[in-house]
Amino acid sequence: MSLPLHPLDTELFARALPLLDDDWLARDAELAPVLPMVLARNVGQDWHKAGTFRHHLVGVTRTLTVWQQPRDVRLLGLLHSVYGNAFVDLVKFDPAKERARVREIAGESAEHLVYLFCTQSRTQFVQKVLAHALEADGSLVLQKDGQHHVLTPCEVAAFIIVSMADTIEQWFSWQDDIFSRFPEVQHRHQKAHWAASLWPGPMRPSGRMVHQINGLAKALQHPGLKGLLPMPPVFDNCTQHLSAANEAAATSLYWSVIQQDQPLVDLDVATGVLESAVRHNPWVGEPQMVLAQLYLSAGRKDDAKAAAESALHLFSAWGNAWDKRVQWDAWVAWTRILLQGATVEGTWPERLDKLNNVALRG
Repeated sequence: MSLPLHPLDTELFARALPLLDDDWLARDAELAPVLPMVLARNVGQDWHKAGTFRHHLVGVTRTLTVWQQPRDVRLLGLLHSVYGNAFVDLVKFDPAKERARVREIAGESAEHLVYLFCTQSRTQFVQKVLAHALEADGSLVLQKDGQHHVLTPCEVAAFIIVSMADTIEQWFSWQDDIFSRFPEVQHRHQKAHWAASLWPGPMRPSGRMVHQINGLAKALQHPGLKGLLPMPPVFDNCTQHLSAANEAAATSLYWSVIQQDQPLVDLDVATGVLESAVRHNPWVGEPQMVLAQLYLSAGRKDDAKAAAESALHLFSAWGNAWDKRVQWDAWVAWTRILLQGATVEGTWPERLDKLNNVALRG
């Protein structure tokens, strides 16, 4: 087997483990004081893409926590849409009246980032970053109401990292269609595209947005930005390229196996298809996790161990799921079952019905 798999970073995995608990945010010394203010605005009742607004805010913050971002950047993640923005009509705090309230709880520097993130054009920001339009010092000039606004290098770095986390938490096939080709979205009539509008749709992973996240990640290598904030541990610390074509191919290959659009009696074709998916896009964990189960079913325990460890590394690195049919913590839990099955004798069942019984030991 010659695949671009990753060794499991045990330190990264150790950082991710506490975040599997539902109450991790309430136990976070830096973020817990702000949490009641957010929850009091009924964020758990609001729809947001693949879940609720609470699910989204917590998921973005979880990724930023895995990425070891400082307090202000993590608070930007927790509060990043509370003043509303062009992408969502939710306004949890009125920026004309309640900035002082947010500033009192979150602190002046964090509230400043939140306000900028909500009021500047996110579309324009992403367009310019992907177009390599940063200034020599890492700053970025945006236009708003006919005026120039300059984001400092620190603000640019924070907004890139939060945008990466924001995208991986929420994007799936439904947004691939309704927000097609973001940030160059065309206006299309909803009635004419009624099939694309049906939420949540097939829940297929995005076929294009990991490439876009990769473009944002590589911008962090700009000399004016590098070193300002901890580098996210994705794409080999934001150094490697993922082409749009490779992402599209990988998603299509992976989904063909998930939809059982391959021969079902023997494992060889599905295994080969998933191996090809991993070669096209080695930066998401789900194809490697499914591949680990196929290896395990075929009795290839060494290969299963390598694939499961690589998948677990990637789940730990992202802090969110690429395939949103189940949540991140469930992907992590099943991957650990597969790794146990590959390394602990007698823990992977021969009988199909006994899969219902599997559990982590020790």
